[in-house]
Amino acid sequence: MNAFGLIQIGLILLCTTIICSHQCNHLLLQQRKAIENSLRLLDKMGKNFPQQCLREKTSFRFPKQVLQPRQKETVRVAIEEIFQHIFYIFSKNLTLAAWDGTALDQFQNGLYQQIEQLEACVIKKHTHYCWSKEVSRLKLKKYFQKIDSFLKDKQHNLCSWEISRAEMRRCLQLIDKVTRKL
Repeated sequence: MNAFGLIQIGLILLCTTIICSHQCNHLLLQQRKAIENSLRLLDKMGKNFPQQCLREKTSFRFPKQVLQPRQKETVRVAIEEIFQHIFYIFSKNLTLAAWDGTALDQFQNGLYQQIEQLEACVIKKHTHYCWSKEVSRLKLKKYFQKIDSFLKDKQHNLCSWEISRAEMRRCLQLIDKVTRKL
């Protein structure tokens, strides 16, 4: 390959890096819009919270400290993890949820797109995670396992889904609050 060919390849790589970097610079703005849309879709999926479900309400205690690190990169990794967990929960045993199917599909698609964008921008080096980041990941995993266990214990009934939907709404509101501060 001649020098001109190497220069062309180098310019293509440079342009690609700049374009990807530019896209990632606007990630927080995209996140805010996507979260607003997700919250709107969560509301559209179901009706008002059923009164008969009030007695079954439970506190899952979202680990807020996972969204408090000072580094944007750490927060982005946490948000990506949260979106993956939400996507997992809202991808199974939804037959008793009685939600608007179109809104649910749009919600799932929006989550998937956000996960893809975050993965493209966030450099995930799991082997280089420091202890506190691993602890945060474990806290998130434990939080979402509580929700998953709650759904299983209640046999994925209507109330368990409505309580989970309300919890995911709170979760997304926390992420929105954090992304506005970054």
